[in-house]
Amino acid sequence: MSENNPLDPENMAGYIESLPTDLNNAWHQGLEKPLPSYPQIRKILISGMGGSAIGGDLFSSYLSPYVSVPIFSRRDYGLPGWADGPDTLVVCSSHSGNTEETLSSFQTAKERGCSLLAISTGGNLQREALTAGVTHWYFNHKGQPRTAIGWSFGLLLALAERLGLIHHQQKDIDKAVAIMKEQFQVLKPESPLVQNPAMRLAGQLLGRNIVIFAAGEVEVIARRWKTQINELAKAWASFEGIPEMNHNTLAGLQYPDSLFEKTSAIFLRSAIDHPRNQKRIDLSMQYFLEAGIAVDSVVALGDGRLAQLWSLLQFGDYVSYYLALGYGINPTPVEALNALKSALSKAE
Repeated sequence: MSENNPLDPENMAGYIESLPTDLNNAWHQGLEKPLPSYPQIRKILISGMGGSAIGGDLFSSYLSPYVSVPIFSRRDYGLPGWADGPDTLVVCSSHSGNTEETLSSFQTAKERGCSLLAISTGGNLQREALTAGVTHWYFNHKGQPRTAIGWSFGLLLALAERLGLIHHQQKDIDKAVAIMKEQFQVLKPESPLVQNPAMRLAGQLLGRNIVIFAAGEVEVIARRWKTQINELAKAWASFEGIPEMNHNTLAGLQYPDSLFEKTSAIFLRSAIDHPRNQKRIDLSMQYFLEAGIAVDSVVALGDGRLAQLWSLLQFGDYVSYYLALGYGINPTPVEALNALKSALSKAE
């Protein structure tokens, strides 16, 4: 385990280091947890917010080429109108179990007679699930919700395997875990700057407006980079997907040009990108450079789609962590989010 940095008293570095272990443990625990005999499932909706929602996003994106059942990740109160009846499986995922939007989805799913599964470390969601006779999957994780993505994704992947939506994922899990453990040796805090590409990239991003781009299934990882930069470094960032950005964003590379010299565009690249999207990334990087915007790219590592996605995710978590340290800020607390929750509780 990495030694604590004085700016990191709650050991965020340790949680990032645990990504491969968490993913592996979640996968194996999900294969063993109780699972009811659901009717035939025709639609799946993952309800969650923040760090819990990103697991649903990654789950939906990763499974999209494989499954005939549509999978949606929802970040809001209630449910869409089509989520109705037992052929819709609603998975309510809340790290604390107290996320009000997710609890709202849980209640709506009950009222509409949807199939239900609840996932949390406890809280109101666990209590309401047990009271209603709904299966609840407890997992033990004491850190911030954003550090539990291994759990929020790994448990869902095990669920998909047990529902027969996907098969033989053990080898892919093993490959993802292996590449993260290998990459950790390069990205860990003890690795010197000259050998640590995440640390170097974070240094280049200090004081800059950051935009992350990725194509297709990798777009979810660009979202993860964005949210981690927000929550760890307390810094502004945004993300966009390719090819969509080629139909609008490129037209905006004229004004205000005073902003461009303080903007950095990061392109995430993977072997799983569609060949046309690979070409789009090449050309987009060229256009951004011509507009005076600093451009960099990060290439996924590993054998297979899952390993490629998780290698980029891990790299982004370390970039966000080193950016926080570069700003001299503790990467763990999210005081602005806590203040909003407090204000909302008083506004009821």
